[in-house]
Amino acid sequence: QVDVVESGGGSVQAGGSLRLSCVASGDIPECMGWFRQVPGKEREGVAAICSGRPIDSNVARGRFTVSQDNAKKTLYLEMNNLKPQDTSMYYCAASQVQWAFLRADLYNVWGRGTQVTVSS
Repeated sequence: QVDVVESGGGSVQAGGSLRLSCVASGDIPECMGWFRQVPGKEREGVAAICSGRPIDSNVARGRFTVSQDNAKKTLYLEMNNLKPQDTSMYYCAASQVQWAFLRADLYNVWGRGTQVTVSS
């Protein structure tokens, strides 16, 4: 019903910025979110928009901004003041559950990921 494709990753120095984009096709999801995962660690919620309302994680708060276009088909993650600990594979996900928020287990559709690398 829905497919998501993310892009915008890259390599930056600490303090730099990146903007990730996620394009959804098919049905409009109730939630679209950004998650990140490094090898050996559990998938971590970064930020999401559910029913038009943004939800920030502690990681995102103050540095990252999640937004959505008017058609609710594209999700963005503006990342500022990046730190080496932000280095990860970032995934876009979609859910039909309105209260999915930052719970990875409630998202059913996942992109293939885009790599973000932050050097000191």
